[in-house]
Amino acid sequence: VLYAMNVLGNDWNKAYKKSARVVGDVIGKYHPHGDSAVYDTIVRMAQPFSLRYMLVDGQGNFGSIDGDSAAAMRYTEIRLAKIAHELMA
Repeated sequence: VLYAMNVLGNDWNKAYKKSARVVGDVIGKYHPHGDSAVYDTIVRMAQPFSLRYMLVDGQGNFGSIDGDSAAAMRYTEIRLAKIAHELMA
């Protein structure tokens, strides 16, 4: 997912892109086995309570620590976090 976002140019200092766009790109080029696993991975990387450092900078509803689920991918937008950009360099 991070590699696909890097190839798309979805960097930390650029505008957000729809999550569905990134998920479609990952499914089309790298992992043709369904969108739910890819989107769940993106959601986890965007939640501040799941990882020590968020690898994806998300805009929209990505769930809560209380167990609320994330919004559908068509309602959320993402870009690489600054630390993920450094990992990909």
